[in-house]
Amino acid sequence: MIYTVTFNPAIDYVVHTEKIAMGEINKYSDEKVYFGGKGINVSFILKELGYNSKALGFIAGFTGDAIEKGVQEKGIDTDFVRLEKGFSRINFKIKSGEETELNGKGPEISDADIESLFSKLDAMEDGDVLVLAGSIPACLPDGIYEKILERLSDRNIKAVVDATGKLLLNVLPFKPYLIKPNNFELAEMFNVELETNEDIIKYARELKNMGALNVLVSMAEKGAILVDENDEVHIYPVCKGEVKNSVGAGDSMLAGFLAGMLEKNDYNYALKLGTASGGATAFSDGLATKELIDECIKQL
Repeated sequence: MIYTVTFNPAIDYVVHTEKIAMGEINKYSDEKVYFGGKGINVSFILKELGYNSKALGFIAGFTGDAIEKGVQEKGIDTDFVRLEKGFSRINFKIKSGEETELNGKGPEISDADIESLFSKLDAMEDGDVLVLAGSIPACLPDGIYEKILERLSDRNIKAVVDATGKLLLNVLPFKPYLIKPNNFELAEMFNVELETNEDIIKYARELKNMGALNVLVSMAEKGAILVDENDEVHIYPVCKGEVKNSVGAGDSMLAGFLAGMLEKNDYNYALKLGTASGGATAFSDGLATKELIDECIKQL
């Protein structure tokens, strides 16, 4: 079973308008509503590719109800912790030439709420996959990812971590199955400039030396590089198409990679499907469809 954890789920309210005049009343020509957060995005794409997962995390208020309903309507099993106070955030995204975002804060999460999440994770069994994706709310301790992996360390769990900075570096002693920094995050972690693929491969191997089994580095328009647990390097270029959306492309790549490993247990194919999935989301208004992913994979 695959479990995804989203600590701060959100409703993304996306509007399109030709221009924005500050201080005046503006009207928009189109609106769309998406239910997401990085872990939920992974669950959505896994479902699109034919694989079930269970979405965990924290929800609150009427917006939390809407998120839970929206995720379940996509056929995804949920087991969120319901908070007593506050409401899940709404992220307001204005697309008018450039994209402007107003992102909500989200509800407060107590120690008792965290323990409720831990109790749900205790149901995981050997061979299960756990996806920890994204930043964490300010109300949570910095070491929350570490605490989760330490709690599950007595089981053969495949941990997948998509996070930045110390949040990612601190989980490496627990030997996560896969980590997915982008090239800018990789450079920041080691305080270096990465100018070539060889530079990226070098520092991806450093992360492997620090504990990660597989390191997947996404590079936006430059494609992706995987250094796998056998120290073999796999590289795929970016798919070609009209970029409409940057939200969720990295999550889609991660989901595609996991689906590829489940399908064929082959790292090269997994990166290929991951690259296609990330590209398909970039070429969509929302998250990718299976049809568009199949079109993108033909390019590779």
